[in-house]
Amino acid sequence: MAESKREILKKKILDAAEKRIESQGLAALRARDITKDAGCALGSLYNAFEDLDLLILAVNSRTLARLHVSLQNAPASQETPKEKLLALALAYLDFGTKNRNLWAALFDHRMQPGVPVPQWHLEEHAVLIAEIIAPLSQLNPQLDDDTLAARARTVFSAVHGIVKLSLEGRFVALDPDAVQAELSAFMSQYLQGYQPG
Repeated sequence: MAESKREILKKKILDAAEKRIESQGLAALRARDITKDAGCALGSLYNAFEDLDLLILAVNSRTLARLHVSLQNAPASQETPKEKLLALALAYLDFGTKNRNLWAALFDHRMQPGVPVPQWHLEEHAVLIAEIIAPLSQLNPQLDDDTLAARARTVFSAVHGIVKLSLEGRFVALDPDAVQAELSAFMSQYLQGYQPG
């Protein structure tokens, strides 16, 4: 079945927005630039997407899907839960490094005041935690679901903080050449307290 003109236009606008974010970052994203790149009128953007926020969420959905695939593929050859968690952390660093602006947009975008993030997009972000829960539950099978989810969020937050500060080159950031080794050391130290389940 052929794509409708509206779907073709929507894809062109989405592709243009993704390329803009990838090359210039979220802060430089402008509706006029997107429609110019897509070869359409400014009003076409708002026919395809309700507003710029929903367009950004659509780009972020694509990025999350690619990140999810990277995380799923990372631990495929690893045997122990600790190795899987370390592989996930390193895959997260690798994805952020290779897709810096798109990755940053996942966390830097804010909806307009008073407008909640749609539930479907929150659920897409949940895959980041879900990938951590499985190996953590193998290490600590006695943990209840709420505690396990909290621990997974803690691991994600720690890894994300190390990656974010390093990629942004903040004053407390690690040297780029040391990030992978230090992230591995952090994960190894954190996981020392866990006994295999």
